[in-house]
Amino acid sequence: MKLKTIISLSAIALLLGVFSYWVGQWSYSWLPPQASVESQLVDRLFSTLVAIGTFILFGVAGTMTYSILFHRAGRYDTSDGPPIEGNVTLEIVWTTIPFLIVIYLAYFSYQTYREMNIQAPGHMHQEALVTNVSTGKTTMAMPVTNVEVTAKQWAWIFHYPEKNVTSTELHLPVNQRAHFILRSPDVIHGFFIPAFRVKQDVIPFEDTDFEFTPIKTGKYRIRDSQFSGTYFAAMQADVVVESQEDYQTWLNQAARQPPTPAPNQAVSEYARRQQKEDRAAWKTVPPAPPPVVNYHP
Repeated sequence: MKLKTIISLSAIALLLGVFSYWVGQWSYSWLPPQASVESQLVDRLFSTLVAIGTFILFGVAGTMTYSILFHRAGRYDTSDGPPIEGNVTLEIVWTTIPFLIVIYLAYFSYQTYREMNIQAPGHMHQEALVTNVSTGKTTMAMPVTNVEVTAKQWAWIFHYPEKNVTSTELHLPVNQRAHFILRSPDVIHGFFIPAFRVKQDVIPFEDTDFEFTPIKTGKYRIRDSQFSGTYFAAMQADVVVESQEDYQTWLNQAARQPPTPAPNQAVSEYARRQQKEDRAAWKTVPPAPPPVVNYHP
């Protein structure tokens, strides 16, 4: 291969690498705001995948486009191509490079999962690694906020054993590790908060331990990521991340409120549906009774 060709290919690879890195950094803006420690880790992994994928996509597509435009046979050329049987060096290279990329991504993914302290369902988290991606510092944090989560057709119920408070809105103090016990009395549900980049399946009649650390105050949304029946799209709830003082104030106020039935969209829609004669024959699973809680928005 001529020196001029080597220099040209190296320059193209360098430019493509810079472009791919830029796309990887740009990908951070495609996602919701980073509202938890875990979101920083997941976004870093996602950015890396986007950068590598961009390099491969434009590298392969560019090579194919160049070959089609400049190395195609002439319009009236009916001759056979050169009798090439194979190139051992090329085959080794194009096998080794994807292998190394896969190994690197597997290791990077494992490190991300380890830093997030992801463990099997039912495994009680004793301590967790909390990593600030911007500083690179890792500290150990014990679970502070304990919440028991019940997912049922079609409502989220959050129980705070510290004050024996139940709510249909999840409140969490900022910058403190939150430990959850997830339960379901009926079908599989998905505990999913996009802004936190966390998702955990809730298995019926099994306790699943789950943790994350919110780092940004605000109001977010929890959704059911599993198709759990007719009204699963209505199975949403607000997540309020607030200061420790505001959290304690809310918890104390909620503890003084008597439990009352909370509004439930699934129950309301099911009741209206039953009143319509033309739809009375459409069978569906009746929603669970409205949750009785101390606090609801």
